[in-house]
Amino acid sequence: MYAPSPFARFGSLLATDLRDVTSDPSALESSGWWAVVADFEGRVLCARFGDVRETPRPGAYAGAPNTPAASRWRGPVPGAWTSSMDRTAYTSGVRRIREHIAAGDVYQANLCRVLSAPLPDPSPEASDLAGLSALLARGNPAPYAGAVRLPAHGVEVATASPELYLRREGSTVTSGPIKGTARTAEELLEKDHAENVMIVDLVRNDLGRVCAAGSVTVPGLCEVEPHPGLVHLVSTVRGELAAGAGWPDLLRDTFPPGSVTGAPKLSALRIIGELEPTPRGPYCGAIGWVEADRGTGELAVGIRTFWMERGTPAGSATGTRTGASAVLRFGTGAGITWGSDPEGEWAETELKASGLLKVASDMRHHEVPGPTATNGRGAL
Repeated sequence: MYAPSPFARFGSLLATDLRDVTSDPSALESSGWWAVVADFEGRVLCARFGDVRETPRPGAYAGAPNTPAASRWRGPVPGAWTSSMDRTAYTSGVRRIREHIAAGDVYQANLCRVLSAPLPDPSPEASDLAGLSALLARGNPAPYAGAVRLPAHGVEVATASPELYLRREGSTVTSGPIKGTARTAEELLEKDHAENVMIVDLVRNDLGRVCAAGSVTVPGLCEVEPHPGLVHLVSTVRGELAAGAGWPDLLRDTFPPGSVTGAPKLSALRIIGELEPTPRGPYCGAIGWVEADRGTGELAVGIRTFWMERGTPAGSATGTRTGASAVLRFGTGAGITWGSDPEGEWAETELKASGLLKVASDMRHHEVPGPTATNGRGAL
């Protein structure tokens, strides 16, 4: 019988031979190679692997040992996806954020929804996220793509993230916030540029708490970056860590990532808590790796991210992770400013989700056309 084993993959790096798992980020300053998954709500899981090697990037599937081919992934039926917020609720949330902006409570807030669908075959062979990770690598390549599978700890995450949260090279730390999304560069709005500049200022302030005074710079501002089916505005913020500072300080002072919260961050987090009905989990958290011995690491913002929960009804946000059922989840959202149009922001969440849902649904196994459908909880 096939039994999924723990592994982590980022680009061409494949990690196996799990040694330790801890929720203490100070372990990232010890020794060894660590995979990191941090939920938006603050749960951090660090897993140290003993065997880390360069392998071919996932294709048809070269992902993890003892893993079925990607062609055996049985994704959700397209019409089975439901949303934690339907169109009416989401656009109402956008209007509420604009009221907060008018009142001076916040300049910008990210409003997100979580999409969920049951897997038609929850067996380990057909619901192995290694297969999903391979499909994502082929159908939606991304600079910070990765997967972490820790079955005993309830972590099964596959990401096609385009966004750098933190890269560390010795004392140098870099962040690459994304704000502004459109189908083409010509469709980017003035609102998108304003949104990006606001978040760059927030990221500068966050890094300033842990970096040496005067060392934080912005080498790139509002640069257009193409991705499958859309473009983003991306900026680069860089600083030098203060003496004695490390990963625990970085996570304490910069998490959650500014691009998926809002500004000011504390006010945005309060508004998010009021408006979003379900936890975000790994979505909008951090996913990546740290090589403690060399003082290097790369964490992505957990966007364009799927995660699996086992033994959980599709409509539930939480639950046990053992049992015969399996639910796949995916998050999508948009940054809301005073210039936001509620219907336009809903459309942005649709744009960000549509291509990836199509990949995850794996149309080879379904006769129902299209990646999204209208159901009792909204068109996804």
